[in-house]
Formats: sequence, structure tokens, C-alpha cells
Amino acid sequence: MKYGEFVKGKSQWRHEAGFVPGSPPDFLFDFQAYLFDYACRKGRSAVFADCGMGKTAIELAFGDQVVQKENKPVLLLTPLAVGQQVLQEAEKFGIDAKRSRAGEFDGSKCIWITNYEQLSKFDPMDFAGVICDESSRIKDAKSATKHDVTEFLRRIKYRLLCTATAAPNDYHELGTSSEALGLLGFRDMITTFFKQEASKHGRGWGRTKYRFRGHAMEPFWAWVCSWARSCRMPSDLGFSDDRFVLPKLVEAEYVVETAKVRPGMLFALPGANLQEERQERRNSIEERCKKAAEIVAGCSGPSVCWCELNDEADILEKMIPGAVQIDGSMNDEQKEECLSGFSSGQIRVLVTKPKIGAWGLNWQHCSNSVHFPSHSYEQYYQAVRRFYRFGQKNSVNVSLIVNEGERGILESLKRKTEQTNTMFASIVKHMKDAMHLSTSDYFPEQENVPSWLA
Repeated sequence: MKYGEFVKGKSQWRHEAGFVPGSPPDFLFDFQAYLFDYACRKGRSAVFADCGMGKTAIELAFGDQVVQKENKPVLLLTPLAVGQQVLQEAEKFGIDAKRSRAGEFDGSKCIWITNYEQLSKFDPMDFAGVICDESSRIKDAKSATKHDVTEFLRRIKYRLLCTATAAPNDYHELGTSSEALGLLGFRDMITTFFKQEASKHGRGWGRTKYRFRGHAMEPFWAWVCSWARSCRMPSDLGFSDDRFVLPKLVEAEYVVETAKVRPGMLFALPGANLQEERQERRNSIEERCKKAAEIVAGCSGPSVCWCELNDEADILEKMIPGAVQIDGSMNDEQKEECLSGFSSGQIRVLVTKPKIGAWGLNWQHCSNSVHFPSHSYEQYYQAVRRFYRFGQKNSVNVSLIVNEGERGILESLKRKTEQTNTMFASIVKHMKDAMHLSTSDYFPEQENVPSWLA
């Protein structure tokens, strides 16, 4: 045994477990055809492509290839209400697909589309492959969704994860994707590439943070590149951006005044912590909703109002003529009906929360949105990207409404935007470098391994 073979056997690099696909479908752009070919050859991989980069087309093309090769169905998991759009895309592209709303399955050898909440109703032995649309749903290592999806995938031969924001703030969240693909487990990834650092915030110890070990940054990105591809624009993969230049994104901030202030205060001040910010938010509900209704009234086309509190949504529904609210008390069918109604243009103004409607939907027909923002950058980014994506013909207007006590939220979003842009640039750079390296660069052939060690 050669030394390189011994070290390679102990590493986390994996040979391709996929197959050589046929010619890419005509409906794929050049960079999408590259990602489709990559996914098929790897067999188990992830595509971290920005919103509007055609992940649905790649998923359908990949799933169709697996169905043809294995002569078995493929399961495609989506967020709520996205399934109908995926089915429409499949019909447009001429791909055989069916939708299961409540776990229906007759064994047809095609792509079966369902939402994550229905996963428990399926048997993994019935499928040759699973595709996870918006796979950021499994980024939280402690979530029930991550556990259920990972356990289901353990017995699946071909796997594909697709999302725009796999890890918007923390590199280590990529570990849950690796684990779902059957590669390095989340905890093993942490101990291999990262060191823990407990940061102190006020009283007690805050959330444990992670930083790269001294030697680990380059090997980490080389390892990620062995099972994933990432891009924000086609040029990140070496293709032209000509068809993907978007119109202008206009973000406007509105800081409203309120007569109510926190106890002991003469006037509103920025909240020093989440508790004070929440109090300021509740003190200014009427004023912020009035401003939101005023902005929507000045828009001629469809609009979406993104709320955080139930009271905000209730007031906006009353203030804005024709507004329809989607709230957490609705069942899945009711939510989907409203989301589909807005997608088709039957509803002009939609009022909901980001956690209900901010993932996976294509709303290029709308170019106006109003936000009562929170500290969650991922929710804000995904909400904006429902409109600001490939196919949008108009400038997109985004209005962020806070009161004086919530200025810290705007500063937080700006800081996280800069951090995310820096992180994504780092991911693309390191992946570009790693794509040009072969495994021999990491496993050099040296002397033979001693027999007792082999």
C-alpha cells in the first residue's frame, strides 16, 4: 500500500457515486447544464445557487435522469405551496411528475413532489433518489426537520440538496448538509475543521461560536468543493452573466415616531436588547401599520407586507382594502390556496410572516414589498428574493419600517449583509481554487506504508 492511498482512505474525500448522464435538456442554460452534469456524476451533492438561478430546472432534470436510470420514483421535497410551482415547471419542461399533497403514492415511476411536512408518510425504500428544494430547512443541527430528513436519506442512493442560503452566517452550518448527503457528520466536521469559543454576553455564557483551526481553512473548502458547487451569478462558474443582470433594487428605510415610550423614558431610544426592542415594537404598532398602509396605497401593482406580530397583520388586513392575511392558525391547504391566489394575481395585497411565505416561491409579477424587519438576515434576504430574481422586469421597491427604538435592527441587517457578502465571496473564491486541484494535491505519493500500519 502506498502512503497516499493510506492517507486518502482515512480522509473525508469521496469518489463519485453517481453516473454519466445523457445530454442535458434543452431548457437548461449553459451553467445550469454544468451543475446538472455535476450532480449526476457525483450522485450525492449540493447546489448552493442564489435565488433565481434555476435550481428548480436543475432539480427536475436530475430527478428525471435518476428515474430513467434506476426505473424507480424520485421524491422532491419543497416548502409549503412551492410544490404547485414545481409541478407547473415540470409540465412546461415535459418532465413526468406528480404531486402528493397528503402522502398519496401509487408507485408511478416519475418525480413525486411533496412538502417537508409530509415526509413521514413515505417509505424511503420506494425511491431511488431524493431532492431537497430549499435545503436550508435542515441547517439547524438540532431541528426535528433536519433529523427526519437525514434519517430518511440514509437509505437513498441518489441525493441532491439545493438552496440559496445554506449557511448565511455560519460556515459550520454546512455540516448538516454534509451529514444529510452521507458524508462527514456535523459533529465530526466541527471537530475536524473548527475550534469552539464560548463568547460571553452580559450575564452567563452566550452561544458557543466556532472558528477555523489554524491549518484548516484551505482543506475545509477543498472538502466542501468535493461535494458541492456554489454561485451567485453564472460567472462564478465561468459562464456569461448577460442574461442574469437584474433591474435596480431600491431599499428605503422609514423611522416612525410614537407617543408611547418605555417606562422611565421621556422619549423613544434605541433598545439595548431584544426585550426592549420588542417593547418598542409593540408600542408603535399603530404608527408603523399606518405608514405601511400609506406606502401600499401608493403602489399600483401587487404588494406583500411582511410582519412579525399577529397584531400587525390583523391591523394591516383591516387598513388595506382587499388585503388577504395568511396566519399560523390556517391549515396547510388554506395557506397554499392564499399563496397560490397571490401568485396567480387573484390577490393584490398579501399580508403574512416570512416564516410562512418567504421560501421558494416565484413572485416576479410583484415589485413592491413592505417589511417590519427582525434580526434574521436569512428571513429578510429570502423575502426580498421572492421578487428580486431572474425574470423580474421592473425595479423592486423594498420598504423597511421601524420606530426609533428599533434602529438597532437596521444596523444589524446591514452588518449581516456585509458579513454574508464577504462569506459568499470567500466560498466562491475557495471553490474556484479547489475546482482546479486534484486529490493528488492533498494525498502525495510517498514511501510505502509499513506493513504493521497498513
